[in-house]
Amino acid sequence: MIRKGILVAIGLLAGSVALFAQRPKKVVFVIADGIPADVIESVATPQMDAIARAGRYSRAYVGGGKGTYSETPTISAVGYNSLLTGTWANKHNVWNNNIAAPNYHYPTIFRLLKDQYPQKKIAVFSSWLDNRTKLVGDGLPETGKIHVDISADGFEHDTLKFPKNGPVHRMHLIDEQVVDRATESIRKQAPDLSWIYLEYTDDMGHGYGDSPRFYEAVQMLDRQMGRVWEAIRYRQDRFKEDWMIIITTDHGRSEANGMGHGGQSPRQRSTWMITNNPGLNTYPDHYIPGVVDIFPTIARYLNIKVPLEVNRELDGIAMIGKVSLADMQVNYFQHKLDITWTPLNPGESGTVKVWVTTTNQAKTGETDSYRLMGEMPLRQKHVTLDVKDQPSGFYKVVLEAANNTLNRWVVVEEKK
Repeated sequence: MIRKGILVAIGLLAGSVALFAQRPKKVVFVIADGIPADVIESVATPQMDAIARAGRYSRAYVGGGKGTYSETPTISAVGYNSLLTGTWANKHNVWNNNIAAPNYHYPTIFRLLKDQYPQKKIAVFSSWLDNRTKLVGDGLPETGKIHVDISADGFEHDTLKFPKNGPVHRMHLIDEQVVDRATESIRKQAPDLSWIYLEYTDDMGHGYGDSPRFYEAVQMLDRQMGRVWEAIRYRQDRFKEDWMIIITTDHGRSEANGMGHGGQSPRQRSTWMITNNPGLNTYPDHYIPGVVDIFPTIARYLNIKVPLEVNRELDGIAMIGKVSLADMQVNYFQHKLDITWTPLNPGESGTVKVWVTTTNQAKTGETDSYRLMGEMPLRQKHVTLDVKDQPSGFYKVVLEAANNTLNRWVVVEEKK
């Protein structure tokens, strides 16, 4: 009887271990440069269509809040950094491709992963060296000397292997090299978080606009994504790993001829996302997601705990897991803050805490001192708060609910 009891206990213990054992989770995100939503929807892309059938395709946007404090240029490096940090340019401070002074006080998703899980591996496969060295900040004191474990980039500086006047456009050859290295690494090393960046589509857009050359470049991209998807499925099938891929772009193109971008017209702001994850929540059903929503989505998938001070600055909403509220709006008048929000789950009860500060210490890496202004039912959808005792030309307002946090700035007057 005793032996039988021991065996039963061992069996129960083994079952419990099996129950709580989780398959390793991995993420690959791809930025394919400069493809507006209307093009990705009209050009034949069977490989990306297959990925979307496993999960979802959604239109998306870049450019921040048009006409507001967060308006962000629809320029390449600016869009990359909005994805990496989950914030718009008013916070991350990358305004053009010069990447002159990124504000590293808004950490990238890579840094959060490494801070919490130092043993996990991060990778950058890029047709532009600055993505790793300036945006991720590989080895910089300002980023805590984050180390990118696996990288393949800088090929744009090799004019011998990739001649500027060869028979095939050098950026296509470089993109092919990047994809080769990325798929090999996925198969053999399986980084926990990988960024693949490909440039050729944007070059063809600038050079030829809306044209067969541009559409052919998108089809080339599709074949490359098929190779990445095949490598991911190889790992999933043979190593019992769960992988999420997110493919997106950094900006659209001009309405006139597709050659330009950088402004705030609808087509320049119009982008898209493709993922194999079938478990998206209802947020993308009701709202067009932004590039900043990818950061919190990856964080949730990889079980990254976002620190409070970082969470209060994020401009994105996770597209997986539970989300309590969205569509936050704040209007200032007569020393009052009129705040509205939309509950996402009709059956969800609970409350919303409203926090307010008149400082922006986060910009310099310090901690803002927030004041709890009230707590009201989530279903109330609005509140008007008197801030007469906090006179200021600037407010940061944070809504904290059970499943997510939102923030908005209020700029009452321009500081001289």
